[in-house]
Formats: sequence, C-alpha cells, structure tokens
Amino acid sequence: MFILGGMCFICLGLINKIILWNMPLWQQTAAGAGIITVLEFVTGCIVNLYLGWAVWDYSRILGNILGQICPQYCVLWLPVALAGIVLDDWLRFWWFGEEEPHYRFFKGS
Repeated sequence: MFILGGMCFICLGLINKIILWNMPLWQQTAAGAGIITVLEFVTGCIVNLYLGWAVWDYSRILGNILGQICPQYCVLWLPVALAGIVLDDWLRFWWFGEEEPHYRFFKGS
C-alpha cells in the first residue's frame, strides 16, 4: 500500500506539471480523485484478485466494481486528492524553487 500511496502522490503532483495551472482547483481535485480510484482498482485487481492477498474488499458495499472500488470511497478520495495536490505544489516551491502555487477556483478567476 506504501507503493500505491507513493504512486498516487506522484500522479497528483503531475497534474499541475501537465496542465500548467490552467485548470480550476475543483477540476484538479476531481481529476486527482479519478486517478486515485483508477490506481486503487488496478492495484486491487493485482493484489486482491490475482495474488489473493485480501488487502481490502468492498464487495458488500453498494455499487462496487469487483469488490475493488466503490462510489463511497471515490467521494472520500476528493479531500485526499486536494491535500495531495496542494502539498505537492508547496513542496516543489519550497524545496526545488519551482513556481509558487496559485489556484483558480473557477474558469475566469
């Protein structure tokens, strides 16, 4: 799970590298939650279904897909994605002297 968490953090950090601050923060957060969900699904299929490690099982939760992801956790990934995006941006600014984070909340702001 440590590896999955690291992969999620790296992918969240790439959001502003790829779109260069053009996307409003709420859209970045939604994209980040989607990225986390996809990575969780792929990892779950490998470690839970293929290897049989039974790390998590959402099969009893309504709307689950193969017991690896479910809508309820997709919603919970929104604040996690927001925190990861903002943390990555500020760490890059403080440690590597990259552009100071600035966020747009809507298209015109």
